[in-house]
Amino acid sequence: MREQLVVLRGGGDLATGAVWRLWRAGFPVVVCELAHPLTVRRAVSVSSAVALGATDVEGMPARLASSPEQAREVAAQGVVAVLVSPDLPPLEPQVVIDARLAKRNIDTSIDDAPFVVGLGPGFTAGVDVHAVVETLRGPRLGRVLWQGAAAANTGVPGDIGGRGAERVVHAPAAGEVTWQVQIGSRVAAGQQLGRVGEEVLAAPFDGVVRGLIAPGTAVPHGLKIADVDPRPDVDWHEISDKALAVGGGVMEAVLTWISAAG
Repeated sequence: MREQLVVLRGGGDLATGAVWRLWRAGFPVVVCELAHPLTVRRAVSVSSAVALGATDVEGMPARLASSPEQAREVAAQGVVAVLVSPDLPPLEPQVVIDARLAKRNIDTSIDDAPFVVGLGPGFTAGVDVHAVVETLRGPRLGRVLWQGAAAANTGVPGDIGGRGAERVVHAPAAGEVTWQVQIGSRVAAGQQLGRVGEEVLAAPFDGVVRGLIAPGTAVPHGLKIADVDPRPDVDWHEISDKALAVGGGVMEAVLTWISAAG
């Protein structure tokens, strides 16, 4: 596996589920991120290395690299390399995975690498990627599609603990985010979480804060900025079941390609 460099575009929580699976199997991994990631579940996302310089997700180390050359070196050492690069860097990877979850194909091409995978809606297997992994909660979550596209974006978060859309907090206006709570805080319904500009953000119900976009981030109206989980025993340090399911699909796709090519 050490000869198969994998580049992921995006280092959020779902992407990190795929990074975790690949890293555990021994693949060298480079993750490309924005200079100011919009990740909400920062405690379980390798994108946090952009601001922190280094991070650890369930024992998986990730470190910020300053160049594509350094990223390759870091990945070869068994550490996930995180590189600020909105575009695909000149690393000549064997596998490219578009894990940005943009719900559309921004600029990924089937010619980006010998094997290209897209996560969720916006990609068509056999057209702009070789394989698509389903990201919609339900019986097809994590399934690898070798033809066709993933289910269309519903715009409604999956049900967790009896809560759906209300567990996700969106910016009520454009502005800079400030928080009065932290990831992992227990909150009561109506409790103030923070502000976007002058707009107050309140907890939608009793629960645990599972994610917050980085404080000081300037956000547009409507952007997802926080995640409250109704389950009192949720472990916000752990990669989610959904991320691991998607990661399992990515692993299946990559290993299937390697087996067929070998």
